[in-house]
Amino acid sequence: MISLQKKIAYRAFQKTMKASSRLLPWRRPELYQGEGSVLSLAEQLGKDGFERVLIVTDSGVKTSGIMEAFLQNIWEQGIEYVVYDRTLPNPTLDNIRDALHEYSYHHCQAIIAFGGGSPMDCAKGVAAKVACPDKTIEDMKGLFRVRRKTPMLIAVPTTTGTGSEGTAATVISNPAHREKYPLIDLSLIPDKAVLDVELVLNLPAQITATTGMDALTHAVESYIGGSGTRETRLLSRKAVRLIFANLLTSYHHPGDREARFAMQQAAYYAGLAFTRAYVGYTHSIAHTLGGFYGTPHGAANAALLPHVLEYYGETVYESLADLAASAGITTSSMNDREKAEAFITSIRKMNEEMSIEETFPEIKKEDIPAMVEKSLQEAHPLYPVPKFMSAHEMTRIYEKVSAQKV
Repeated sequence: MISLQKKIAYRAFQKTMKASSRLLPWRRPELYQGEGSVLSLAEQLGKDGFERVLIVTDSGVKTSGIMEAFLQNIWEQGIEYVVYDRTLPNPTLDNIRDALHEYSYHHCQAIIAFGGGSPMDCAKGVAAKVACPDKTIEDMKGLFRVRRKTPMLIAVPTTTGTGSEGTAATVISNPAHREKYPLIDLSLIPDKAVLDVELVLNLPAQITATTGMDALTHAVESYIGGSGTRETRLLSRKAVRLIFANLLTSYHHPGDREARFAMQQAAYYAGLAFTRAYVGYTHSIAHTLGGFYGTPHGAANAALLPHVLEYYGETVYESLADLAASAGITTSSMNDREKAEAFITSIRKMNEEMSIEETFPEIKKEDIPAMVEKSLQEAHPLYPVPKFMSAHEMTRIYEKVSAQKV
């Protein structure tokens, strides 16, 4: 069990963070949204006088062809560009080093993340290093350790889940130490973001599913935690409403523009919510699975979320009842516990309908103690979880999502 002394210390830290966060200069990116908005971005970059930019993406986005119109457009604006397309699904220190080399060698003036959460994380890592060449990425992990102005940072998401286009966070993997950790700093909030539905119409079904559940996890964890504000709670409820109304439609009918755009908005709203209100144990466990085995983040969140919510028990009944009402899955005759249980059940049903695996065969029994330690180190004292989890209790979560009896 966690000692009473530690619980008091963690809560004191979280209350201090919540109070001080109100004094911070939070901002939102300048938003370009709607069909063809990515081309409007290119035109604006030309008007602003940019001459050379680094575009951070991955091989899948590069070969898909969805960047071609944008690349042609910025070339027509007289802007030279270099494309770094070797970002891994969980971006590494090597990815940041290599992309930073391209930025510096070509004397770039701006960084454009074009892709899902991984290119955006990599691009933010590059921006942090440009701002702080005297620091390593490890030096900057955790809270507010960049604190310098970055170059122009632009996010063009091609998935509908991470919300990184509106957040102050980036998550980096260090394969040598089998770890995955966040950097959180206001300077990492993108200056501009694009929500262009044309970029997500051909999103594969599996990625539609897992990134959508990633957005749901952001909305839920930021809502039930102790650091939410009136604004973040409103954003979370809007995101939940949009996800329940549009995720399955996007999954089954990928060409539905209205549903796709609604999911883009949901991911963005959830990102705005959790960047101020933080997340919880679902994320700390998912990050560790990514660090140890490269488990896709959205898939991990989707499978873990019901287990973590069940662990919280009655401490989240009222909050989950609110979210269930936003999702439209309650009746007037249900009490808060029944509404909360219905909400958790609905998450499992969505996972099942979208063929998201509930277990992870990669988990090894001998790795669990180390993973538990890393997950708890990430969560404590920062994440304002509704109920603290001990090492033993977290071990049970890992065992539940293991594909084998451990």
